[in-house]
Amino acid sequence: MKNRDLSFWLFLAPVLVAIFIVVIYPLLTGLYYSFTNWDGLRISKFVGFDNYIKLFHDKEFGDAFWFTIKFSIAAIIVINIIGLGLALIVTQRIKTSSFLRTVFFMPNLIGGLILGFIWQFIFTKAFASIGESIGIEGLQGWLSTTETGFWGLVILTSWQMAGYVMIIYIAYLQSVPEELIEAAQIDGANRFQRFRNITVPMIAPAFTVSLFLTLSNSFKMYDQNLSLTNGGPFNSTQMVAMDIVKTAFTENSMAYAQSKAMIFFVTVAAISLLQVYYNKKKEVEL
Repeated sequence: MKNRDLSFWLFLAPVLVAIFIVVIYPLLTGLYYSFTNWDGLRISKFVGFDNYIKLFHDKEFGDAFWFTIKFSIAAIIVINIIGLGLALIVTQRIKTSSFLRTVFFMPNLIGGLILGFIWQFIFTKAFASIGESIGIEGLQGWLSTTETGFWGLVILTSWQMAGYVMIIYIAYLQSVPEELIEAAQIDGANRFQRFRNITVPMIAPAFTVSLFLTLSNSFKMYDQNLSLTNGGPFNSTQMVAMDIVKTAFTENSMAYAQSKAMIFFVTVAAISLLQVYYNKKKEVEL
C-alpha cells in the first residue's frame, strides 16, 4: 500500500509542480504586485488598497467591464443556440454529415487576429458595397458605431466558436438511447416534445460544459477585439482584457493593471463556478 501511495505521488508530482509554476505562483505574485507601485522592473513602495480604490472610480474600466458583460451574455446565447442547431443538423442521417461537420468546425482553427481582420474587411467593404447597391444605409460604416461594433464582435465570435460547441453537443446527442426516442414516438410524442422532454434532459451535461467554455472565452477575449474594432469608436467597444493590456503597456501602470486583472479573475471565476454549480443541479443522472 505504501509503494502504491509513493508511486501515485511520484506520477502526480510533475503535474503539481507545473501547476504551481504556471498558475499558483504567478497568481500569488500578481496579487502581491497589485498592492505595490510596481512599474514592471522594481517596487519602491507598498500602497495597500490604493490601486483597488482607484479602480472602482475608473469610469473607463467600468464601461469596459459593462460592455464585456453585455457582450458575453449575447455571445453565450447565440453561440450555444447555433452550436446546438448545427449539432442537430449533422446528427441526422444525411450523406454530407461528415463534410458539414468539417466545414462548421473549420472557423475555430483560424487564429483570432486573422479572424478579426477577415471580418473587418467583410463589415467595412462587403457590407458597405451591399448596402450601397440595395440602398440600406445601416450596412454602411458597420464598425463606426458602438451598437454595430458590438454586434460585429458577437457575429465574429459566434462564427468562430459555434463549430467547436457543436462538437460537444454532437458527443452527447449521439449518446441519447434510440430506444427512448422510439418509445416516445410510439406513445404519440411529436418531434418538439421528444426534443424537450427526452433529448434536452439527456444532454444536460453538454450545456454545463458548453456554457462554461463560452462564458470564459467571451469574458477573456482580446485578440478579436483588437483586430476588429481596436476598442473604437472612442473606446466604446473596448473589453476588459484590452483595457488591462492598455493600462499595463500603454500607460505603463503595471501594478494598477494587475489590480484590474485580479478583480477580473475573481469575477470570472465566481461567475463560472456559479454557472457550473447551477447547471450540475439540473443534470439528469444517467
